[in-house]
Amino acid sequence: MSKAKAITLGAAIFYGGLIAGILDASDGVVAYYFAAGLSPVQVLQFIASGFYGAAAFQKGISGASLGLLAHFFIAFAVAAIYVGASRLLPMLSREAVMWGPIYGAAVFIVMNFVVLPHTAVVKSPWSLPLLMNGVLGHALFVGLPIALAAQRITNQSSCSTQEA
Repeated sequence: MSKAKAITLGAAIFYGGLIAGILDASDGVVAYYFAAGLSPVQVLQFIASGFYGAAAFQKGISGASLGLLAHFFIAFAVAAIYVGASRLLPMLSREAVMWGPIYGAAVFIVMNFVVLPHTAVVKSPWSLPLLMNGVLGHALFVGLPIALAAQRITNQSSCSTQEA
């Protein structure tokens, strides 16, 4: 059985954040299309409304671009936090399939109930399906890929000590 190639700490943050950002954005676009009829541009403008409030929806592509940048900044920051924590708490990498989804769900809860209330973000349409999608989507599409990326660096250190 072949082992996954080990990666550096920076690569784990980059790939974990990139994959989480892409999957989370895709999930958000699909969910908000079906729940509220929002287009992809409107979903990204909604993210930018954290800075501009309702005016983000009048900014066209520049508002959507800011939303995209903010989304990926957050994805990379969330990845950096988990990867950094996994260096201090090896169980986060050893048991990535368990801790990653827990972390992803926690990220959703903190973002929606702690961070966003302190921004200018417009009120989001609320429904139980959107809430469930948010928690499960962040568990599977944010936390899990980040944890699996972090696991790849831990494997590097454990492989080098076993081979020495």
